[in-house]
Amino acid sequence: MIENKTEIRVRYADTDQMHFVYNGKYLEYFEVGRTELLREIGLPYEAIEKEGFLLPVLEAYVKYKLPAYYDDVLVVKSFLKKNPDLKVHIDYEILRKNSTDLIAEGFTIHAFIDKRNKKVTRPPDFFVKAIKKFFPEVL
Repeated sequence: MIENKTEIRVRYADTDQMHFVYNGKYLEYFEVGRTELLREIGLPYEAIEKEGFLLPVLEAYVKYKLPAYYDDVLVVKSFLKKNPDLKVHIDYEILRKNSTDLIAEGFTIHAFIDKRNKKVTRPPDFFVKAIKKFFPEVL
C-alpha cells in the first residue's frame, strides 16, 4: 500500500453561507492529496504528461461525515491500496488535524490515456516501475 498525508488549511473562500466547507471543495482536497501521493513516489503529473500520458478522473465519490470550518487544518490521507490494472483506484480520508474526527472519505478512479490518440491504455512502464517497490507482484 502507498499512503500520503497532506495538510490543508481551510480558506474563507472554501466555505459556504452556512460556514461549512462547500461540498465541491472536498474533490479539490482529494486532488491535492492525490497529486502529493504521486509526487512522493516520483510521479508528479508533469512527468506523466511529459511521457505522453494523461490520468483523468473517471469516477469520484465523497461521503461527508462532519463539517469542516474556516481555518481548520485538515489532513488529507490518500491511499493506493491495490495494484492498478487498467484503472487506478485511490482512496481518501479527510480528518481534522490533532483529532480523530473523520470529516469525509471517498475515492477516485482514473485511467491512463495516450495523449496522442486519446485512447485508454494500460499503465505505462515508468509507472509500473515506480510502484513496483510498493507492490512487488504488480503487473
